[in-house]
Amino acid sequence: MKTRTMLPKLGALAATVVLMSACSGGMGGDASTDEGGQQPAAEENQASDGGGMASDGGGMASDGGMDMDPAANLVGAGCADYASMVPDGDGSVEGMAQDPLSVAASNNPLLTTLTSAVSGELNPDVNLVDTLDGDEFTVFAPVDDAFGAIPEDDLNALASDADSLSTVLTYHVVPGQIAPDEIAGTHTTVQGEDVEVTGSGDDLMVNGSTVICGGVQTQNATVYLVDTVLMPPSMADAS
Repeated sequence: MKTRTMLPKLGALAATVVLMSACSGGMGGDASTDEGGQQPAAEENQASDGGGMASDGGGMASDGGMDMDPAANLVGAGCADYASMVPDGDGSVEGMAQDPLSVAASNNPLLTTLTSAVSGELNPDVNLVDTLDGDEFTVFAPVDDAFGAIPEDDLNALASDADSLSTVLTYHVVPGQIAPDEIAGTHTTVQGEDVEVTGSGDDLMVNGSTVICGGVQTQNATVYLVDTVLMPPSMADAS
């Protein structure tokens, strides 16, 4: 696993951090009417759906979103290892799909450092929990091994710099949920700069970092576990 060059003072510590749906059915339109010839309101509303899937509900989206089966759209050579490590429970693929982003990440044993970074544990002035749980996002989430390659002193330095920590974390978050079959391309992050996703299927990369397992669902986000902490271009250029 490789770690990108970081500016002197933020350096690998940028490497510290990182960092963050829809289905309801309808009924047919041949329900019985009341004495006045009016169709009951509840049935009328259901019939108007045409029985189709809604775009703002649970697991299946009409606009190409994630499938009802949380494991249906997984990509990445590390998905099998992840499933073997966490076959069931809250931190599994199925378990994460039941919770909002911050809770799902906190239950995943591969994301303990990231969870600390976004929850205020590393720095009480950087708590992104409400933000990450309050909308739909695509998150490129560095696993613990990605942080393990960063010198402890650098990690501590990043943790003490709230502005830099926030910059690095929000660079890993893209507004809206993006499925694996649509993720290739350039995306503007919450931080404001772009990330580039290349490849397809099990060979996706983000800014040259490998997607270990992507398409992992939470209640409000699509997560791609990555093997490297991503550096915003502006921070890399300053090094």
